[in-house]
Amino acid sequence: MMLESTKIKMQKFNTLKSIPAYLPIVNIDTDMIIPKQFLKTIKRTGLGKNLFFEMRYDDDGNEIKDFSLNNEPFNNSKILIAGNNFGCGSSREHAPWALLDFGITCVISSSYADIFYSNCFKNGILPIILEEEKIKELSEYSNRKEEISVDLNEQKIVYGNSETKFDIDPFKKKCLLEGLDDIALSLEKSTQIDTYEKKLKENKPWIFND
Repeated sequence: MMLESTKIKMQKFNTLKSIPAYLPIVNIDTDMIIPKQFLKTIKRTGLGKNLFFEMRYDDDGNEIKDFSLNNEPFNNSKILIAGNNFGCGSSREHAPWALLDFGITCVISSSYADIFYSNCFKNGILPIILEEEKIKELSEYSNRKEEISVDLNEQKIVYGNSETKFDIDPFKKKCLLEGLDDIALSLEKSTQIDTYEKKLKENKPWIFND
């Protein structure tokens, strides 16, 4: 039985350049990223318009003008600089889906909730961990509306005449560089899986209904 992917193919991540959006709020949980009323869908698309819904819109559904992501150039930012403990709360995968659909493919924070951090890599988002001092430096580029660049292969962020390195697990780095999510990783082993199933069918045919 050949494996087939039913998911949108994950994009490869290599380098990224963008004016970063800065959201200096600590403990942003997944319900703040994408509220529970938008979790009915199992599709990855269409969630971006509801990203940070309760912070972006008033009770009448109008955009709140002083929220950064509602204004240029931050409504087109690909990099989000956030406060400590980003992505805490429930384990909903819709949170990285919403970020990705909005166009954000890199988040920079001093710490993340473990499940959210892992879900980012599975969906093509690079979550970078930096010290608070470096985050403060980078936030100035958001305030001045100047671009910064992220190089995953070199594991560095370049801003102005400065740069800073970041750590990343080698396997997670490989998955982002090659655009490999869980299904793609399984498909890489499809030959071995088919061989195993064939042998199993020959040796224990009674467990197969077909």
